[in-house]
Amino acid sequence: MPEFVIERNMPGAGSLSPEELKAASQTSCNVLRELGPDIQWVHSYVTDDKLFCIYRAPDAEIIREHAKRGGFPADAVLKVHRVIDPVTAE
Repeated sequence: MPEFVIERNMPGAGSLSPEELKAASQTSCNVLRELGPDIQWVHSYVTDDKLFCIYRAPDAEIIREHAKRGGFPADAVLKVHRVIDPVTAE
């Protein structure tokens, strides 16, 4: 299944408490259950003012629907074409 990187502009994201992050995660997981098995949240990186989320999904539309239902921004939804790492250099 294709992977996507979702950029979410969320000022102050890095200052969210563990309880706030837990609540946001629970909301996301509830919406994922509603949408069914075709979409999977892998993990997210929390920075000062943004979240970068990795999802597996058949297309960007279901990711945008997840964001809409969950009340999350989805400022950019980018399909991953390749993954490179230090082993790629060998």
